Amino acid sequence: MNQIVWMALIATLGTWSVTALGAATVVFFKSPNPKILNLMLGFAAGVMIAASFWSLLQPAIARAEAMPGTPAWLVATAGFLCGALFMWASDKVVSYARGRADNTQGQPNERLNRIIMLILSITLHNIPEGLAVGVAFGSLQNGSYTTEGLMGAITIAIGIGLQNFPEGAAVSLPLRREGCSRRKSFLMGQASGLVEPVAGVIGAVLVVYVETILPYALAFAAGAMILVAVHELIPECQQNQKTQPYFATMGIVTGFAVMMLLDVMLG
Repeated sequence: MNQIVWMALIATLGTWSVTALGAATVVFFKSPNPKILNLMLGFAAGVMIAASFWSLLQPAIARAEAMPGTPAWLVATAGFLCGALFMWASDKVVSYARGRADNTQGQPNERLNRIIMLILSITLHNIPEGLAVGVAFGSLQNGSYTTEGLMGAITIAIGIGLQNFPEGAAVSLPLRREGCSRRKSFLMGQASGLVEPVAGVIGAVLVVYVETILPYALAFAAGAMILVAVHELIPECQQNQKTQPYFATMGIVTGFAVMMLLDVMLG
C-alpha cells in the first residue's frame, strides 16, 4: 500500500479512536460535562473552518490553475458546492432515519428499530468526514509532501477527531438509556466510527492514483467540512449561550487562530 494511503489510514484510525473514547464515557459517567463538550465542539468548528480554506480550498485553486482546461474558479466552486450538497443529502438521509425511529414508538420492535436508526444516522454522517481526511493526506502525493501540507492534513484530522468525541457519546449514552449494557453500548458506539478509516482510505486512493480529480476532491472536502461546521457544530456548541455567552465562541475563535498560526508559521 502507498505510504500516503497508510498515513490516511493511521489518521482516520485516530479519528475513530476519539469516537471510541467518546463512547467510553458510558462506562465511567452517566453523562459527559456539557461545558467541556461545547468547548471541544467550538474548537473543532474553528479548526475546520480555517482548514477548509488554507488546507483544502487554497491548494485546490493552486492545483486547478496549474492544470489546462477548466478554469480554476469553476473547479473550486463546483467541487465546494458538490461537497456541501453531498453532506446535505447525507443529513436528509439521517433525518429520515431518525424520523423512522420516532415513528416506531409503541410498536413491538420499537427498541431495536430506535437503536438501529441511531447507529445508522451517526455512521452515515462519518462518511464525508473520513473522505475529507483521506483527501487531505492524498494531496501530499506527487511532490507536495511538505511540512505545511502535512501539518494541514494532521490538523484536519484533529479537528474531525475532536468533534467525533461527542458523537461517540451521542450513540453510547442513548443506547444505555434504552436498556443496553455498558459494554454493548460502548461497542456499538465506537462501531459507528469504523466507517471513517474505510472512507479515508478510499479518498486517499482516489486522489493518489487519479491525480486529475485532486482539485475537485480538495474543494469537495472543504464544502463538506464547512457545512458540518456551520450547520451542526456551531449551533450545537451554542446551546448554553444564555448562561455562558462567550465560552463556546472563544473555542471557535481559538480553533481558528490555532489553524491560522500553524499555517503562517509553516508557510
